[in-house]
Amino acid sequence: MKIKADSFIKMHFKIRLKDGSIAEDTNTYDRPYIFQMGKGVFSERVEKELCGLQIGANRKMMLMPEDAFGDKNPAMIYEVPKKRFPSDMELEEGLIVAFSQKDGTELPGVITLIQENDVTVDFNHPLSGQVILFDVDILDVSDKDFG
Repeated sequence: MKIKADSFIKMHFKIRLKDGSIAEDTNTYDRPYIFQMGKGVFSERVEKELCGLQIGANRKMMLMPEDAFGDKNPAMIYEVPKKRFPSDMELEEGLIVAFSQKDGTELPGVITLIQENDVTVDFNHPLSGQVILFDVDILDVSDKDFG
């Protein structure tokens, strides 16, 4: 069966950065990723590349930021007063911090700069702005959910 616009897919994937480092690999956990095409899980470009593939197929794609995790949005980078952080928290660049939103959800951000009174926190996806090498291995294709 070939992948169509509304197919259910079971696959392994690997996300690598241009420097060769691996950001995610579903084989590491031996847990295939399951999703339905057309639901916005992946970009249009990725879904177009997957259409027509069959069980056992492998596809390697180079994705520009707009086809992967998006470009960095400067509006998602904030200067946060140091006093908003717990006094016993050891702040360092690269540290991921979570801020509680009004609706109770948590928004993670990465500390990118520490100054005397302020801390710069980037709330963009950590892989935004990156060229991604995306490898997929199609394990199963169905017209119905695998559940």
